[in-house]
Formats: sequence, structure tokens, C-alpha cells
Amino acid sequence: MTTTPSQSGSQTAPGSPREMLETTLREIVPDASLDGVNGDADLRETFELDSLDFVELVERLGKRAGFRIEDDDADQLRTIDAATAFLSRGMRRIG
Repeated sequence: MTTTPSQSGSQTAPGSPREMLETTLREIVPDASLDGVNGDADLRETFELDSLDFVELVERLGKRAGFRIEDDDADQLRTIDAATAFLSRGMRRIG
């Protein structure tokens, strides 16, 4: 994993990585909720994200978390559990 501090400044939201994921997801899919969704659910399928939506999600998550998510790491955000684990690791590295 490559974590590079965001060049545009941190827009870190308070809360857990899961809350950060849900908040960011709702910016793209306004009625999205992680409540009751299995942690290994594929984000793209569950929330019907096309490739552009997913790229937007990755970019916004990086800005919110305060580090750039490299293109090579985007696949690590495929599921809810994987995305929250990735965000946790990245935030600890820059924290």
C-alpha cells in the first residue's frame, strides 16, 4: 500500500473508517446505507456503482482520509470490510 499525504489538504471527517466510507458513498449514492449489508459485499454490485462512480468514490475517500489512494490500491476497496481495513491502515500510517 502506498499512502501519500493528500496535496490538497486533509478533509478528514471524524469517525471510524466505516462511517467515512458510508458518508462518502452517500455523496455518490444518496440513499446508500451500510446497515444490514454484509462486510464482504462487493461495493460496486451492492450499490450499483459503475466504473466512474467507483473512481469517484476512491478519490473522495482519499481526500476525506487525508491520503492519496493509488490506482494500484483501488482494488483493495472492493468490499466494505476490505475498504475499512485499507482506510484504517492508511490513516495509521499518516497519523
